[in-house]
Amino acid sequence: MVFENAVEIMRAASVVKNGLFVAPFQACREAARRCGISSREAEIAALRAGLCPSRYERSVGTVGLEGQARLLESCAAVAGCGGLGGWIIEILARAGVGKLILIDGDAFDENNLNRQLYATEENLGEPKAEAAARRAKAVNSAVETEARAVFLDAGNCAEIFAGADVVMDALDSNGARQCALDCCRAMGIPFVHGAVSGFCGETAVLRAGDVAPWELCGASDRGAETEEGTAPFIPPFIAAAQAAAAIKILARAEKTPEKTMLWFDLERCAMQRLKLK
Repeated sequence: MVFENAVEIMRAASVVKNGLFVAPFQACREAARRCGISSREAEIAALRAGLCPSRYERSVGTVGLEGQARLLESCAAVAGCGGLGGWIIEILARAGVGKLILIDGDAFDENNLNRQLYATEENLGEPKAEAAARRAKAVNSAVETEARAVFLDAGNCAEIFAGADVVMDALDSNGARQCALDCCRAMGIPFVHGAVSGFCGETAVLRAGDVAPWELCGASDRGAETEEGTAPFIPPFIAAAQAAAAIKILARAEKTPEKTMLWFDLERCAMQRLKLK
């Protein structure tokens, strides 16, 4: 009955736009407050009842009401809250992924200012996971955030990833990636890989039976970014591709290419689809 009451509060304030019943932001929050439920629960109830919370009005044309509800019901773990991770978190929070587990044992440094979304001159030295959680809540208060200011290792991966429907790879070493991927294989969680260097970047969805690109070529622990650097424009580009893959998986909007790595070169404006064995 609680959720039905919340829906009626939101329905009463709704307006019709292009055939869609849109519930205003404040009505959604008021329904949650009056009915004693979370904002996330109120938004899910609205979507299940055929109402679209106004903040997702521009998203449902892509994922649909059902897909948006699935996003709010899902959980994504983001391993790394720096260059790739910050942009991934921003997109997932705005998309309405219901719970974000944000993992990073590092703090912001001066050399992060050129590319990391949440690095500012004022928060140098602050733990990245905590800054990311605060930003995600400011962007979308319906999203539940869990900041884990730790480095991933074989001893903590399973506990941290518990409950996640997808794990986002925003790590900066192949050793950490391997640890996270091995855990995801054992737990049956899709692993959305991403890496950047210079003008280039790559992304791939890896599942239990897939071989990672760094496993195929025997890559060193750190990539070419140690020499080529990381320009400000490449992390958001690759992060967007990773976030798109995750959103499709979570919303079940459409199939994501399997056993395929997408490789991008923004200097030459080139893209390649590489099959992974």
